[in-house]
Amino acid sequence: MTTASMLDVPPAERRASFAPDFGQRVLLTVDTEEEFDWRAPFRREGHGLSHIAAIPRFQALCERLGAHPVYLVDWPIVQDARAVEVIGDAVRRGTAEVGVQLHPWVNPPFDEAVTMFNSFTGNLPPALEAAKFEALRDAIEAAFGAAPLVYRAGRYGLGPHTADLLMRHGIRLDTSVRPLFDYSFQGGPDYIGHPLAPYWIDDAQQLLELPVTSVHAGALRILGRKLRRPAAKIPRALGALSRLGLLERIPLTPEGVSLPEALRGVDIAVASGLPVLVLSLHSPTLAPGHTPYAASDAAVDTLYAWFEGVYARLAEHRVRPCTVAEIIAATGG
Repeated sequence: MTTASMLDVPPAERRASFAPDFGQRVLLTVDTEEEFDWRAPFRREGHGLSHIAAIPRFQALCERLGAHPVYLVDWPIVQDARAVEVIGDAVRRGTAEVGVQLHPWVNPPFDEAVTMFNSFTGNLPPALEAAKFEALRDAIEAAFGAAPLVYRAGRYGLGPHTADLLMRHGIRLDTSVRPLFDYSFQGGPDYIGHPLAPYWIDDAQQLLELPVTSVHAGALRILGRKLRRPAAKIPRALGALSRLGLLERIPLTPEGVSLPEALRGVDIAVASGLPVLVLSLHSPTLAPGHTPYAASDAAVDTLYAWFEGVYARLAEHRVRPCTVAEIIAATGG
């Protein structure tokens, strides 16, 4: 069996095929994590979890919209009894799923310095990456009563040894790749060239990559990947291209993306034939004051309106919500 590095752009033949009746679907993922100051250096202590009280409102919205959120939980979340109960209630009722999200700076064992470079889990020595992952995976299974099948590296920080680690522990889906984004200036991965459509990491088709959906819009959309990297080296060039309507990057998240922008992104993603659109947000954004994207109650209300509008547009396109199990089944798992 051949397993590629998850940092490499896969060959075209690795693109996954879905069952004909699967159609086009949408998966909602939630980076379910502690509250911390996004502008400050990483640290092991000093985080909060007060936003957990906001999750029931969000879950109720998801159930009304027919969405089936995947809560990708990290160490502080799985160690908190209130968080486990709130999320576990939805899991027990079959209206949500849980997966793994690894923030190495708050996840034991603590054998590394807390640095920007080490905040990308895949940069850690393989044995330490494995020890952190195994501790978290086992805690999630114990807390929620089922082995998690889906993984996202915190900060999208995959590494050269991550694929083998995930497959050893029964992970079937990874959703750490964020196409059109480059984190190499911080010591992280470069995903600008990675495809938007799901693809297999290994020849045996045991581990499916489900990229977080981002698209290019604008008159130069077709040239977007070729233009993005050189334009990024010119101060304010990407901003100018966006303002002129020539090249705009639209990630499908309510965080920093307006509803009109998101609707354009949905239209483009659907027209491109993506079998699964992957939406994302961070759980602290569900309450005011914890992330740059929700400074007030009004901003949180705007987030809720964003989901209402996006799911209405998806329904117009006949794009239905799906679950992790349905994705696995549709790809032959």
